[in-house]
Amino acid sequence: MDDGRKVAMISGASRGIGAEIAAALAEAGYALSLGVRRPEAVRDRFGADGPDLLIHPYEATDPAAAPAWVAATLERFGRIDVLVNNAGIATFVGLEDGDPDELDRLFAVDVKAPFLLIRAALPALKASGAGRVVNVASLSGKRVMGLNAGYQMAKHAVVALTHAVRRLGWEHGIRATALCPGYVATDLTAAVSDPPPEAMTDPKDLARLVVTVVGLPNTAAVAELLVNCRYEHML
Repeated sequence: MDDGRKVAMISGASRGIGAEIAAALAEAGYALSLGVRRPEAVRDRFGADGPDLLIHPYEATDPAAAPAWVAATLERFGRIDVLVNNAGIATFVGLEDGDPDELDRLFAVDVKAPFLLIRAALPALKASGAGRVVNVASLSGKRVMGLNAGYQMAKHAVVALTHAVRRLGWEHGIRATALCPGYVATDLTAAVSDPPPEAMTDPKDLARLVVTVVGLPNTAAVAELLVNCRYEHML
């Protein structure tokens, strides 16, 4: 039931960037709807379902998952004000090596899944009048440095998706931001040694930025937010 409290949906909220964004939004006063593959994995941190929390199963590769999660969120809270598409994978698919069949899974999780979530949540975001969409992309969606062509292609697509949301949603008060970090100290970068973990961006800092961006008025939209832990002459 809608009690006037703003509601944020966050995919991939069981760990890393997603978990920190969820925690920061909760601290900022948002009710949370967390979409995760294993709901039990987040209860130790966020507790059991309650008036301000819905933990819902969400499998990014399942096309039926998005409308089901959105419907459950609306049934519980009556509104959706923020959608954070954080769930993603970084499978290696290079031009010379890596399984090209993995491109299908990479695009299914990193591109098609957020597309379907946005589509399912759009009516509620329009109704909000100040709906916010944050798509967690990457600096790999802005430039190419490594050799993971598949990941770079997918993240470029996520940035394009963000601009498509801005175009469609602008007159309805929807503002969309592509969050494009470099190396972030999470499980995803555990095997990276250059830079070392202590020199990478802290996911808590990304969460602080997300809280700021979604709290801005409609007249102060941030289309792309590039966050780097080291100097690059292009960014």
